Formats: sequence, structure tokens, C-alpha cells
Amino acid sequence: MPYKIPEDIIEKIRKSNDIVEVVGEYVQLKKQGRNFFGLCPFHGEKTPSFSVTPEKQIFHCFGCGKGGNVITFLMEMEEYSFYEALVSLANRANVEIPEAIAQKRSSYSGKFADILSAHEWLTKLYHHLLKHTKDGKEGYQYIKERGIRDETIDTFQLGFAPNVKDFTLEFLTKKGFHKQDLVKAGLLSIQEDNSVSDRFRGRVIFPIRNHLGKTIAFAGRSMTDRDPKYLNSPENELFRKGKMLYNFDLAKRHIRQQNEAVLFEGYMDVISAWQAGVKNGIATMGTSLTAFQAKLLRRYVDTVILCYDADRSGQDATYNAAKLLRQAGCRVKVANLKDNLDPDSFIASYGAEAFKRDVIDASMTFIHFYMQYIKKDYNLSIQDDRLQFINNVVEQIALIDNPIEREHYLNELANEYNIRIEALVEQIESIRQKLGIHRDKREQNRYTNRAANFKVETKLRPAFHNAERELIAYMMQNSTIADKVQEEIGAAFNIDEHKIIVTYLYAYYEEDRPADVSAFIEWISEEHIRKLVTDIAMIPIFKDISQKQINDYIKTIKSHSNERTRIQSLKKQQKIAEQKNDPIKAAQIAMQIIDMQKQLNSSS
Repeated sequence: MPYKIPEDIIEKIRKSNDIVEVVGEYVQLKKQGRNFFGLCPFHGEKTPSFSVTPEKQIFHCFGCGKGGNVITFLMEMEEYSFYEALVSLANRANVEIPEAIAQKRSSYSGKFADILSAHEWLTKLYHHLLKHTKDGKEGYQYIKERGIRDETIDTFQLGFAPNVKDFTLEFLTKKGFHKQDLVKAGLLSIQEDNSVSDRFRGRVIFPIRNHLGKTIAFAGRSMTDRDPKYLNSPENELFRKGKMLYNFDLAKRHIRQQNEAVLFEGYMDVISAWQAGVKNGIATMGTSLTAFQAKLLRRYVDTVILCYDADRSGQDATYNAAKLLRQAGCRVKVANLKDNLDPDSFIASYGAEAFKRDVIDASMTFIHFYMQYIKKDYNLSIQDDRLQFINNVVEQIALIDNPIEREHYLNELANEYNIRIEALVEQIESIRQKLGIHRDKREQNRYTNRAANFKVETKLRPAFHNAERELIAYMMQNSTIADKVQEEIGAAFNIDEHKIIVTYLYAYYEEDRPADVSAFIEWISEEHIRKLVTDIAMIPIFKDISQKQINDYIKTIKSHSNERTRIQSLKKQQKIAEQKNDPIKAAQIAMQIIDMQKQLNSSS
């Protein structure tokens, strides 16, 4: 056992956290038969190949091969140590653990613990100053004038940084933090004379939290015309603007429930929308949407509503974001903002109900947005412009997989511009063929597709290899079968990795452990072996298997092993014959070896 933590604690924590629920906080899962499938969070893909098996409490990706249980999943996703993953899962399930384990820190936590702690202290301080001191009155009044209620201020922990050069420095150095570390974390700025000053002084503070709810950066909003209007923390190892989404920690539960995310451009838009009842809103960090962020959203949700400003730059940003989201596989809708308003201004002018009803719920499809968006570039009274416009729209419609949705838009085009529907359909098919989009794409994208491919690959393996894999799958589900195999052949499997797995398995059962794949994974220290175990565990097996079938597996494995042993023995005899200068005998032995290898290959 590679971890010196009491077994009963590990087992209790693991069993208190359903893997489907934990993984579901990172990946949008859909039930297919007994398992759940989704887009793998460990490699880029558009076709779901990531499987979670509640019965066995394991996950496995048929694409990249990652696999494990709920603890190893969290270790992979968060770059946690084993101890950090245990503590996180224990806290999640309200399981009490010994203080010594709870305080055990990995290299990751040790490296960033001081930075996280400094941000936590400042979040509390800035929030307190805003709400309860004269120093924060100016910031509090500004926020209230923006229509933000106290409850919302508390939810987002909004704060205020006094316009004092060394206020933050003095506060944090008294807490034991070092000036150099605070400069490196971006909480202090170096001036031209090499002195340091508070980075966010005189600004309203928006804490920026990671998906776990930990403050890792700040955004400071100027209350005057001072540039820049928003000042973010500089990027570092914890804070990467292109890989984060503001408010994701609070919004992700609502995103999963509604299967929709609303993407805004600014912090205040998110906060105003939350207060208006739109709680599935997130925002980029003052930058354009990145491909990474688009793929992150796709893991969680099918549909993204873009709610950017209604002015020209906002519409350009909407189009660019929509392209990335569609490439990532998201269905895109565009909020119905008008009159060049931004979301925050619309809510202030027309109220929460109007925003939900007339902006969010009335969102248009991407195609309708696209038609409006590019019309500005064409004079539709001119035939050539009109044809170019129609061709551009058709190219976008061709990217839609749903044939009913495609036909709907084509009918609209045909009716509006007096074009035969047959001509439009022909054009669509031509475009899709050039792009390599097949008619049977829906079948290709079925959740079971990767699993089906996996079964085909299994059948292509040699017979002894399949026998070993399937036998191990039964051994992991039944300790009695494992006992029989140990007695018959021990660890004398033909594949080296299989030898390692059964050796672990025998040791596991010797400790009177139950047949539980998820628990067994904890015994395996090598990641590649752990992957192989989850791979084998996904093999479909019968609940009741006959002794004859088990014996057949063992016979196949033994037979291959015996043949290999005989071949090795003959090779030694051949070498001796060559050393004795007996070429005729050496050649006779060589022929025997060739015949045996042929028989071995044909039986495989």
C-alpha cells in the first residue's frame, strides 16, 4: 500500500463521494446504458469518449487512456497530491479526518499557500473596509449607485482599497508576509524609484476566484476617469486570464442545472445579472474569449448565450466568440440587446424581469444573428452583393449537424430571396462534402461509439492476450476466481503489465479486502498500470461465469507460455549446436523454431 493513511479513512472518504457527482462538477455527463459519458477533460475532443461507471466507481477515457477512481480524478484535475485530494473530498462529504492529515501539504500547496493566504486576507480586509469604515464609504456609495444590493456585495465579496500608498504593504507584512513575495504576486507595484506601493489603491475591488472559490487575483475599478478603468492583477502561475472565467465557481451549479451558460464581457454585467436572477452568468477577464475557455465551457454545457454590448465593437466580439464556441462544439445563441446598451445598463434602465424576458429568454440563434451581423457589409439591392450574402449564410448553415434545423434556415432563405430550396440543399451538400462532414455524423457522434471501437480493438489482439485481459477483469470482480488463478498459474502471465496487475491483486486480496476496482486502484502506484486496470475494468463481463470458461482462459494462457518456453529452450540448443560447429543440427532446430512460431501466431 503506497500511502501511510489509515485504510478505513481512505475507504470512508472514497465511498462518501459518488464519482458521478464529483466528475459531474467538471464534465457534462449524459447517461447511456449503465454508464455516463462526456467530453474528456484531459485531452481535446468533440466526440465524447470519457466514461464514468457508477457501479464500479471508476472513470476511463477510451481516447487518451486516462483512468482511475474519484481520488485520482481529483488529483489529475486539480494537480493535487493524494493528501490534498483526500482533504478536499472529505470536506465535500463532511467526513472528519485527523488534523495531521488535513494539514499535510504538497509541493503545490506549499508553493502557493502564502499567495493564496495573502489574497484571502486582503479579500476580507477590502470587503470590511467597503462596508464598515469611513475609508470605504466612497467605494460603497459608488457600488450602491450602480444598483448593487448589500446581499450581492456580500456574495461577491466586493471591497475597496484605500488610496494610501503603503496600506496593503503594512497590513500584510504585519501578518508575516514578505514584501518580495507580495510584489511577485502582483499585490504591490514597483515604482520608478524602486519603492513599492499598493497596486489597487483608490479602487473598488472585485475578487477573482478560481473554480474552487479561492481568491487568486483582483480587479480594481476606478471610480473616476483614471486609466485604466479596470486594473487586473498581473498573470502568474495561479492566474491565467485566458484560462479562467469570472464567477465560474458560483455559476457552474446553475450552468449544469439549466444546461446553458450566459457569457458576459464584464464583471459588473455578471453581478447585475446575478442580482436580476440570471445566476448562470460568467465573464472573460477583460480580454477576448480564448479557445481554451471555449473548450472549458463545452465540457460543462451544450448551449452558450452571448450577452455582449449591443454596440459595434460588442457585436464584433460576439461574432468572434461565437466562432470559437461553435468550433468547440457549443450551440450558440445571442442575447437580444438593443439600443447600444450593455447588460448592466439595460437592467438599470428596464429592470430584472425585462432583462430575463426580453434579452436572455428572447435570445436569437447564431444564424439569425449572423444574417443581421453581415448585412451591414452588403447592399442587398445589388444582385452580386445579394448572392455573396446568401452564399456566406449557406456556408454557416452547412456547419449545422441537425438536418431539421438546416432545412428550417434554408426554407427561410428560399422564401425571402425567391430561391429554389433544391438549389440550396445541393449547395449545402457540396459544402459539407468538401469539409468532410458526412451524413452519418450523428451516428459517428454517439456516446457509445468509442466504446464500440474499443471492443473491436480488443478482438484484434492475440487470443492469449484477450484471455489474460478478460481473466483479470473477472479476477477484479471476484476474489474466488483470483484465488483459483493464483493457485493454477500465479503471476505467470505472458504480458509483463498483466504480471504486475495480478501481483498487486493477490496482495490486495491477502489483506481480506473486498472485490472493488475503485479501492484496488489505490494499491497501484504506477500511473500506466492504473490506466490499464481501468481499461480492463471496462471490459463487459458476465455476472455468472462457468468454471469451464475460467479453465479455458487458464489453458490458453498456459499454452502460450509453454510454447514460448519451448521456443526459448530450442534457441539455446541451436546456439550450442552452432558453437559445436554442427550447422546441420542448428538448421534442423531453426526449422523447428520457425514451425512453432507459425503455429503460435496462427493460434493467436
